[in-house]
Amino acid sequence: MTAADTNEADSQPNEPTARMLTWARNSTLYRLSRQMLTEKQLSDAIRRKAKEKFNPIAAPTLQALADYAVAFAYEQNALDDNNYASVSARSAVRNGKSRRMIAQKLATKGVAAETVETAMIETNDLVAAVIFARKRRFGPYRTVELDDKRKLKELSAFARNGFSFEIGKKVFDMDHDEANDVLLNTPT
Repeated sequence: MTAADTNEADSQPNEPTARMLTWARNSTLYRLSRQMLTEKQLSDAIRRKAKEKFNPIAAPTLQALADYAVAFAYEQNALDDNNYASVSARSAVRNGKSRRMIAQKLATKGVAAETVETAMIETNDLVAAVIFARKRRFGPYRTVELDDKRKLKELSAFARNGFSFEIGKKVFDMDHDEANDVLLNTPT
């Protein structure tokens, strides 16, 4: 951005125009019709696209557009961080993600810590670890002979993916039937 662009952006009014607000509303509807978003994700996306579309644009105007988009999404009942966290957590467990990894990802998406804690109540690290083992063919799903190198590789993979040593060791030592029982007897 050059000095002329900065002066032009500063001379822009801080209130968004009717055209900008219509664009923000339509952009919000489009984004939320395609996928669930958190409040932070929607705000960031609107800010980023508005900066491209209405360049030069003043920072207060960008913030006003983002706030308008978030308020509009709430009016339409299309934005709910609690629901987003709950759905994301259940989906992540079904994909073999640990509680630690799920919480970290939700935090980076802008979900509040209390909301993350509530969503974590529904997760089960043992089930996630068994699913992780099945996907990677570890522990009870191993198809190759176990040697010291393989044992270290498997236990390290559990740790790198956020599972505690106890959970990783428990799944590592399970037999195939025990692992399947964990999966069958746990609601998802």
